[in-house]
Amino acid sequence: MTATPSAISPADYAAMVGQHVGTSRWFDIIQPQIDQFAACTGDRQYIHTDPERARQTPFGGTIAHGFLTLSMLPEMLTDIPAVAGVAMSVNYGMNRMRFLAPVPSGSRIRGRFELRALEEVGPGQLQATLAVTIDIEGHPKPALIAEWLVRHHLEPTG
Repeated sequence: MTATPSAISPADYAAMVGQHVGTSRWFDIIQPQIDQFAACTGDRQYIHTDPERARQTPFGGTIAHGFLTLSMLPEMLTDIPAVAGVAMSVNYGMNRMRFLAPVPSGSRIRGRFELRALEEVGPGQLQATLAVTIDIEGHPKPALIAEWLVRHHLEPTG
């Protein structure tokens, strides 16, 4: 288990625009997790849930859902420094997102984050634009790239 990174001030975070802000630990993507995601979403396509049949595809076995890979972002974000004084952070969406390579069952993935922009979008609200790359351990091509918007709601002051 890794230690939680320390929090940085909003001013120090703003100074990081254009820079790499962190890389998450590696996460295992295993078949029971893929099966649970399939049950949760109703996406039971055989390339995700039927190892025998999936072996006959160009993937050579089952692969994680792209949206499962994408849904790992919030957990990955916990491994990069938090902004001090934030009461809550919420997913605001994506500007861009592409699935570049399949994630085979049994793989490990990690997220790399670059702060592209940080802007005040309202009283006590900061919006971070993060360039995200999810790597697959041992693979030359990333699983996905995205530009992710995260809204940080600051604790009231005074």
